[in-house]
Amino acid sequence: MAEMVHLRLDSVDFSVGGLQILTDISLNSYKGDLLALIGPNGAGKTSLLNCVSGIYHPTGGRILLDDKDVGGSRAHEVAEVGIARTFQHNELFQHMTVLENLLVGRHLKIRSGTLSNGLFWGRTKREEIESREVVEKVVEFLELEKFRKTEALSLAYGLQKMVGLGRALAMEPQILLLDEPSAGMNRQEKEDLARFILRIKYEMGITMIWVEHDMQMVGDLADRIVVLNFGHKLAEGDPEDVLNDPQVIDAYLGTGAARQ
Repeated sequence: MAEMVHLRLDSVDFSVGGLQILTDISLNSYKGDLLALIGPNGAGKTSLLNCVSGIYHPTGGRILLDDKDVGGSRAHEVAEVGIARTFQHNELFQHMTVLENLLVGRHLKIRSGTLSNGLFWGRTKREEIESREVVEKVVEFLELEKFRKTEALSLAYGLQKMVGLGRALAMEPQILLLDEPSAGMNRQEKEDLARFILRIKYEMGITMIWVEHDMQMVGDLADRIVVLNFGHKLAEGDPEDVLNDPQVIDAYLGTGAARQ
């Protein structure tokens, strides 16, 4: 059975003030796949995620979600069609609790009006109950129960990253964009993150595009890898082939860094 393309990038370009950031990037993200996006610093990885998530608008090409072009959409419109993301740095509300930060991820799901919000009845009450149920499931999934009422500011850096992941999951996305989720984590935290990424893949079936610098994690977890270098696609394929590609080793991994 042929794989189903979930997200397609078709000759995507992005430039700012005459500076070309991305050039002719084409790739397919298949439904339920974990696609790793790697490359040296400045290769354009985060810029590519920003184009997909609507923070940037491509200056050329198309970004197709199930054949619908979302390349010119605003960030909230992209979120509404089911694309959520995490960020390199913790973009949390520091004086809000873990639960409150996760509930922010439910904002786009709220459709009730001003009157019912003020009276807390009807649709407002149903949506609030549903949001609370979804958030509690995410808290349990990420094993954050004992931190539910803790302010984000009080959490260790690795836990803050997990709250950012939880907020994205609270949106119940079709596609999850992970921008260096393991950055700043120690080895134990990375092992926990790897376990949750696999659970998201196999238990939730969410398609993921994952920017990562930890090549051990990439080699162990990714279904496929795309390599960017200076805004161009350098290589694409399964982890073993890509991580042993001489061009990739020369551009990014360094001599002798190929996986044995």
